[in-house]
Amino acid sequence: MSIALTPGGAAGAEEIVAVARSIFSRSLTHGSTGNISLRTHDGILVTPTGSSLGTVEPGDLSLIDERGAHVGGARPSKEAFLHAAVLRARPSAQAVIHTHSTYSAAVSCLDDIDPASALPPLTAYFAMRIGRLPLLPYHAPGDDSLGPVAEAAARDHVALLLSNHGPVVAGASLSAALDALEELEETAKLHLLLHGRSIRPLTPTQAAALAPPAR
Repeated sequence: MSIALTPGGAAGAEEIVAVARSIFSRSLTHGSTGNISLRTHDGILVTPTGSSLGTVEPGDLSLIDERGAHVGGARPSKEAFLHAAVLRARPSAQAVIHTHSTYSAAVSCLDDIDPASALPPLTAYFAMRIGRLPLLPYHAPGDDSLGPVAEAAARDHVALLLSNHGPVVAGASLSAALDALEELEETAKLHLLLHGRSIRPLTPTQAAALAPPAR
């Protein structure tokens, strides 16, 4: 069942679909993986369970409240609770994108990374758009016990990396969240290309000077 949205909410639904197509067409997600949410005056719009970001339409979206409860539309993604948790933690954020993008997911499976900062600040843009990237402990997809863990971590971080899973990125807009997601994925790719070689990341002082706001 589609949702009766205000004009602003309807515009938000169209924006979600445009970002979904962009993500899917560039193989930042695949199959029915990945989900997107956007805070609107109607509530939090989120992609529905079992949907592909390559085919989802505005009328397919779900509506949840700030606690993650389903309030309208199709049944939401089983990870909708995660989006609600991150948005609660980050009042300035309007959008959250979660994917299983290849290089970021690969990094999430490595055994020799720092859980406090899963990727080094290899570039200025990573430091600017992501800052530090905590690696959260493994939870099965849809396990809502991840919610409080993610909410606590998101208070001080724009992006999170879920162990053996993939990234979760918040932004002041959907386009900002997408920019940050792309930067994370490219840095993960660089990290894997350089793995086993000596690297020269930004210094802590250089990285701190560019770090995004805590919330």
